[in-house]
Amino acid sequence: MRKKRRSSVDKSESAAPPDVSKSKKSRTTGHQSKTTAQEDTSIDSVFGQFLHEAGVILRQGSTSNEIAVDQVVFQKRLQQRLKKSPRYPSIVQEFITGLESHIEDPERFRNCLLPCVPRLADGDSSSVSSFQESLLRMLLGIEMLQIFLYSNQMTLYICLSIPCSAGEDGLNIPRVIVNQLKWLDRIIDSKELAGKLMQLVSVASVEIQCDIITSLPEILEDSQHSDIARELNALLQENTQLTVPILDAFSSLNLSSTLLAEVRVSVMATLSAVQLEDLPVVVKFILHSISPSDALEVRGYTQWCPCCFWSHFSIRSSNTSASSSSQDSVALVLDGIKSAVRFQKTTSEAWLKVGRIGNSTSVISTVIDLLVLFILHSTNANHSRRGAERVLKVKVRAGQIQEALLQKTFRGYAQVGRGYFPSILALAQSLLRSPDPCVVPFGGHMYRLSFTAFDSYCQQEVVGSLVTHVCSGVGGEVDVALELLCGLVTEKPSEMALYAVFVKGILDYMENLTPQQIRRLFHLLSGLAFGQQQQGTHIQDDMHIVVRKQLSSTVPKYKRIGIIGAVMVVGSMGASSPSNNLPSSLPPLVCPRSFPFPACMMYNLDDEESQGGIAINLLQLLSDDLQHKGDVFLSYVWFCRRVSPLCLSPFFRLLRLCEEQQHQGDLEEIDALLGCPLILTDMDVVEKSESLSKPEREFLCGLLFQTINWFREVVNAFCSQKDPEMKMKVVTRLQNITYLQTLLERTLAATPGYSPPLANFDGESTEVAPVSSSSAGQLCILTREYIDDAEKEKVQEATRPGVSLVSYRHFFRELDMEVLSVLQCGLLSRSLLDSELHSKEVQLGPAELVFLLEDMWRKLEFSLTAAPAKRVPFFKGKTDKSVGFSHLQQKSPKDIAACCVQLLPTLCTHLENCHNHFQTLLSENQGVVDASGLDVREHQLLSSAYQLLLQVLHTTFSWSVTPRHNTTCTLLPFRTVSSQRLTFNKMTITQGLATVVPERLVLNSFEYLLNFHSTVPSLSIALCLSQLIERSLPLATLARRFLCQEWVTTSGDREKGPKHNETLQTLLSIYLEHTDDVLKAVEEIAGEGIPELLNSAKDASSRTWPTLNRLTFLVFYKGMMGVLEKAVRKIPPGRNSDNTEVMSEKLLTWNLAVRDFHILVNLVKVFDNRPVLNVCLKYGRLFLESFLKLGMPLLDFSFKKHKEDVQSLLKTFQLSTRQLHHMCGHSKIRQDTILTNHVPALKKSLEQFVYRVKAMLTLNHCQEAFWLGNLKNRDLKVLDGPLAAALREDSSVANHISGGAGSHPSPSD
Repeated sequence: MRKKRRSSVDKSESAAPPDVSKSKKSRTTGHQSKTTAQEDTSIDSVFGQFLHEAGVILRQGSTSNEIAVDQVVFQKRLQQRLKKSPRYPSIVQEFITGLESHIEDPERFRNCLLPCVPRLADGDSSSVSSFQESLLRMLLGIEMLQIFLYSNQMTLYICLSIPCSAGEDGLNIPRVIVNQLKWLDRIIDSKELAGKLMQLVSVASVEIQCDIITSLPEILEDSQHSDIARELNALLQENTQLTVPILDAFSSLNLSSTLLAEVRVSVMATLSAVQLEDLPVVVKFILHSISPSDALEVRGYTQWCPCCFWSHFSIRSSNTSASSSSQDSVALVLDGIKSAVRFQKTTSEAWLKVGRIGNSTSVISTVIDLLVLFILHSTNANHSRRGAERVLKVKVRAGQIQEALLQKTFRGYAQVGRGYFPSILALAQSLLRSPDPCVVPFGGHMYRLSFTAFDSYCQQEVVGSLVTHVCSGVGGEVDVALELLCGLVTEKPSEMALYAVFVKGILDYMENLTPQQIRRLFHLLSGLAFGQQQQGTHIQDDMHIVVRKQLSSTVPKYKRIGIIGAVMVVGSMGASSPSNNLPSSLPPLVCPRSFPFPACMMYNLDDEESQGGIAINLLQLLSDDLQHKGDVFLSYVWFCRRVSPLCLSPFFRLLRLCEEQQHQGDLEEIDALLGCPLILTDMDVVEKSESLSKPEREFLCGLLFQTINWFREVVNAFCSQKDPEMKMKVVTRLQNITYLQTLLERTLAATPGYSPPLANFDGESTEVAPVSSSSAGQLCILTREYIDDAEKEKVQEATRPGVSLVSYRHFFRELDMEVLSVLQCGLLSRSLLDSELHSKEVQLGPAELVFLLEDMWRKLEFSLTAAPAKRVPFFKGKTDKSVGFSHLQQKSPKDIAACCVQLLPTLCTHLENCHNHFQTLLSENQGVVDASGLDVREHQLLSSAYQLLLQVLHTTFSWSVTPRHNTTCTLLPFRTVSSQRLTFNKMTITQGLATVVPERLVLNSFEYLLNFHSTVPSLSIALCLSQLIERSLPLATLARRFLCQEWVTTSGDREKGPKHNETLQTLLSIYLEHTDDVLKAVEEIAGEGIPELLNSAKDASSRTWPTLNRLTFLVFYKGMMGVLEKAVRKIPPGRNSDNTEVMSEKLLTWNLAVRDFHILVNLVKVFDNRPVLNVCLKYGRLFLESFLKLGMPLLDFSFKKHKEDVQSLLKTFQLSTRQLHHMCGHSKIRQDTILTNHVPALKKSLEQFVYRVKAMLTLNHCQEAFWLGNLKNRDLKVLDGPLAAALREDSSVANHISGGAGSHPSPSD
């Protein structure tokens, strides 16, 4: 058999002699050999003989070695030949020595690295496969040779002497050497091979190191992956040039989670030294190496990214190539992040979770954080998109994403952001449509920056989206979109002119726009059509058509639109071709001194009367208008020379604006109109208004309205003049206004149903239904807020009966913001003496102060108070809250807030004056408020001024563009000086008013405000002061002080009424929410204050809590029940893992809460009216549900260790639930629908409580202690007598506590 096998081998060898083998196409030269390749002379050695016998023929030169048999047969023959040699095992070393001698020649070594060429015999095509491995790789596949091959360092170190660059044939010898070791069928000693490779890495060049490291996962077995990973990790710390190959190797190594986490931490530690082009690989490795268990480590990414990532990406405008490289690197990094987020759900969820739970230190301060949000939104997963929107809104609302970061992202990385434009546009749409006003401006910034940073396609999409917002009809959304479009026209007129046709489409949706929005729209379109850019001129004809169509309409609403459009078009045309020529004539505003009717010249402020003097003949204007009352108003405006009295104030405003424009704000040419007299009737007729006929009373009301509106417009015109004499006249006109308003109130009271003339023309309709004369507004000049019925009788002489003008404010001309500068006027005097040698002095009085503060507060409420955007309801309301604020709407909230900040020192001066007045009043009268000789009107006006000042400060401090901090802190530019007088720092209005003030200055400001608590004259003013210093530490102490103070009016009676109760409820809520111990505070009021009330007289109050009386008991009761229910919901639930101390603390808290609840529930035995019962049933059910959810688990775990405490708690709570059961029965007997609505849910909770106690006893093996009985039906008042007796335990009920456990009665009847 052995002999036959040798014959077979010889036959195979003879079948393929070297001399007759066909020439094959060389794999290296690429052409057919024309001559027979010469065999290598090394065949004479043991190495050559053994190879030839096994089937491999070595060739010389560039000809590849040939193999005559399959490589498996070759390896088997060679292994058998070596083993059967008589010199085995020394023959192996001789074979290796021959191999080393053979590969000393570079050409031979190269042939040994290249695949062998199959050598086929004629007619035999199946003996050798089409592809064979190289000679070295086949030798490595033989186990007895493998250990010698990679143990002998010469074979591996040979690559060090060969250049790393590829040769002429493109062959990289070192890389081919490394490839020989990949994917071997078996490695004899993997550990030794790994050691040899790492030794080679330590001395080789960088390129060879990269090739070896990236090949390690394909060379080594899995058992060596952990060891080699540790060595690579150490190498990474030493040489950051190998970051990319090492990370590639890590990605292919089979590592444990612990080792992978260790490697990830090490990688993060080397990021500061990573090269720019290597960073995408690093990011990809970190994100793809995170497992679901440690996905939240993505937080670390947000920490290291700012310090290392963007330091590489600083854009240098002087180096365009560097900028492009940075953009490409950012794009690659984001692609890696996008891949991880898209295909690893845990990574996206972790990123969103980090964004949601971020605190004040988790500020998105780098571009990558913002771009990651765009990536999360761009994925197809709905939860990711919604999560990205939610995180962005939270961060914007908290002020953790600033506009500066947004600008840096769009301007510095526009190329990268362009790829996520659909997500950016969708996020901007979502923010702009948000009902939260804090995030809407940020959406506008995204729109604006997208237009300025991206290409024309994106610009078109931005304009189209903004037009869609305008056409939506949502008020806030429309305003912001129009403002953005106007800003883009101003900032980028040439680009916006290209999309004028898109903006023109808004004209079809003007039906849903307010006059102010229409004015802004026409300003926008006229700027595009008639601007200096020629691209927008194609819409001029459309503008003309629309304006003419609206002007020719007979409907006042559309005619008003046409007038607005015509004015805006004329303004834009005038701006494009400026001219100093003003209209040659204006309608007659003044009349010569002619008196067609008995009249009286009044309110003249000029000292000298001359024949050339002028007077405003209002009496004649109104008389003529009354005669032509049946004529159509607009026909007279356009076709008649007669001017309606309605045009008097508007025409004067037009004249004033023209003069200001022409003379740079100087009104010396028309200053006579400030002090000229008015021709009116004798105002003594107001005292006899009740005896006049209805037309006469209406004529008198119209005359007063027109006079007041004229004076208001005069104050608007001259309030900014610097001349002292003009300032005196302005203050005098304010005094005239306040006096005339008192006359108007009396006249309106005698003229029910009167409809005043229009003064503002921006409303939806030309007629506004007047409010009935019995309605009273808040904080008007003659507010009755502080005066009850008894006091009215006492002060009847000081305050005549009249209606509130708050409901008529739409019929008064709007005051400009500049009028508020009059608040800065102190005592004004003239140096010139009159004929009697007396100097004239004018001072801002209390009435004028209240008048200005009231107007200021309304303006701030309208502009700075953020209201959520609401869609227009189907049935639109009749009243428009924006009427009377058309000029104010043209200013941004930032400008209005800046104006208020400039007035803060003046406001504080007036606040101190009010404080000093009441302090002097109390000191003179020894603390008696209702002292004899008190000026009631002055007291009332200064009280109103006191409250208005606090409300103005509170509204101003509550506004912020980016609410990063509580605005009470961000808007207090106060600092305390030695006299504890506020000194205000000028602030730069950049990011709203969010200038961060040091905490010390804030506390000093609160100390300053706290000084006013001793002089507040009413509870409502006390509430305003408490709300103003809401972030102050002693707020609970201050609120308690106000609650423990007796508040009386100037008549000596206690304050009362619905308004007083509402104020008291708010103040009580502030105290209970800010106190340190809520349960103790509730027990103090219910356990001390209420018993004092019960033991006092019927009309008396509690001695400790003077604000607590029988009229305000419901307010206190509802407040205590509500805050008690909220407090128990905040108690942490009991857990079995809690230690004894924690469990005892929770049990003590529940004991206190149940005791307070028991006291409050049993109060219904004394106060059994329906409102009290309703409150008790409502909050009793909520308290019971919270106890079942949070308290019973605690009793389950603490029953065995705190048996007595649990028993006491259940006993007390059982008495409360028993009383609740009686109240349910009482509600059914009375058949009160309001009360019975609470019964089903309450009885269900009572039943659940019974069985829950049974389950607790069963869990603790005390089920025999539970006994269930029927509860007797009793009256609501179980026992008679005072509260102490009523709170005693009812021992007649057939339920008891046995065996140390609590039992509960059944809630069944």
